[in-house]
Amino acid sequence: MLIDDNGACYLCPRKCGISRKEGKKGYCGAGADILVARAAPHMWEEPCISGKNGSGAVFFAGCNLHCVYCQNKAISDGNGGKIISIERLSEIFLELQEKKVYNINLVTPTHYAVQIREAILKARERGLNIPIVYNCGGYESIETVRALSDCVDIWMPDFKYISSETATRYSNCPDYFEQAAAALDEMIAVTGSKGGTVFAGQDGLVSGDTEDRIMLRGVIVRHMLLPGHIGESKRVLRFLHDRYGNEIYISIMSQYTPMPHILKDDRFKELHAGTDMKEYERLVDFAVKIGIENAFIQEGETAGESFIPAFDGEGV
Repeated sequence: MLIDDNGACYLCPRKCGISRKEGKKGYCGAGADILVARAAPHMWEEPCISGKNGSGAVFFAGCNLHCVYCQNKAISDGNGGKIISIERLSEIFLELQEKKVYNINLVTPTHYAVQIREAILKARERGLNIPIVYNCGGYESIETVRALSDCVDIWMPDFKYISSETATRYSNCPDYFEQAAAALDEMIAVTGSKGGTVFAGQDGLVSGDTEDRIMLRGVIVRHMLLPGHIGESKRVLRFLHDRYGNEIYISIMSQYTPMPHILKDDRFKELHAGTDMKEYERLVDFAVKIGIENAFIQEGETAGESFIPAFDGEGV
């Protein structure tokens, strides 16, 4: 059971059991109400997600990880955003589709999974027909993935850590690796049961065998290099490739940006610097060396404000 009759929440591996129906909040910072900070076309996802028209990104407030370096901290604590109903969320999905985006991109959705599923089903009854992207931190329960299997087309989880020590230090979840791997196994199984990865051209009419193709169904696993953690990153990439091979696409990210809150925290001085691009290049070379073929990489000085939109309530 994801949420019991008393409103106790077991949506994520933390399994707080907090009754959100009674106005209480768990680790994620979310209560019973849906909080959305922005809903608008987003151009800075992987090319097969954003394309030329953009991805219909819906940014939810709150998070079950609270990574110390979070780049969306303005909303991840659960204090930002506007309260909306399930009905309004379904309308937002349809409004984004009218803007010709390629998909509905649910950003940090875990703690609202039940309400989101209901909103998707309502919107589909009214004509929503573009893919749904589940864009999460990777710390998911198998039960939640299964509950969303009839709604989600593209799974886009992070895979942040192998080391329990690193996961504990930065995200307070010593079991991150075990939970993320189990959830990813299920995401891949769900995708496989539907026929596997599918692409189309950006016009939706041609087969997806060109560089400008758009993903309709599949799994993209994201990993962001943290300063001084190339060893950890290599372990993550090797694990993903050895375990899943070409069943997944891997997005190797260099966009880490030290935010003001982390720069003020002397406990994490190793995170005060931005990404060392030479270190990132070494990581990409490693990915090539071990045989990773289905990958997205970032070129040039990608870290910066462009990846962090204004959480100003647009589209909400």
